[in-house]
Amino acid sequence: MPQWIPPEQYSAALPKATVFACLMFTDTAGRLLQLRSVEEQRLERWQWPGGNLDDPAETPWQVAVRECREETGIEFGGEPRLLGMRFIPPRPYWPYGHLGFFFDGGVLSEAQLHAIRLDPSEHTRWEVRTLDAWRPDLDADQFERAAAFLQARATGTPCYVETGNEPGRQL
Repeated sequence: MPQWIPPEQYSAALPKATVFACLMFTDTAGRLLQLRSVEEQRLERWQWPGGNLDDPAETPWQVAVRECREETGIEFGGEPRLLGMRFIPPRPYWPYGHLGFFFDGGVLSEAQLHAIRLDPSEHTRWEVRTLDAWRPDLDADQFERAAAFLQARATGTPCYVETGNEPGRQL
């Protein structure tokens, strides 16, 4: 019979993971919005508004909305609609697994797009493009992930993606 272990002791022995969350927006023509990172050495230079969970009292949804506001000035007031999740295993430069929540930010009008005010410490510019037009600037995983989340939006069926594995598996 297994011996009971106090929750504090048990949880201290579990693998650690970090959490991030973001919002995916398109314009009225269905083109995908992405932000260009100031960090040129980043593997993923183009990203969606979002970031890491810094406060354990915050939910992934709250992180996505807060980070979007901080990075773009967009005050998102919609309801949470999960497009999917992504798992990234530990890497040499990030010692923990990284779990991401991707939410649908909806459609932005031309006026909303032109009201975007980037945080210059994080992003240099924003662009909207069709998925195919993004292909030259995204690696294969990024492109497949974007396609999977756009598909999830179109079908209403969230997807699960593991970095380096077959993307877009339906939940």
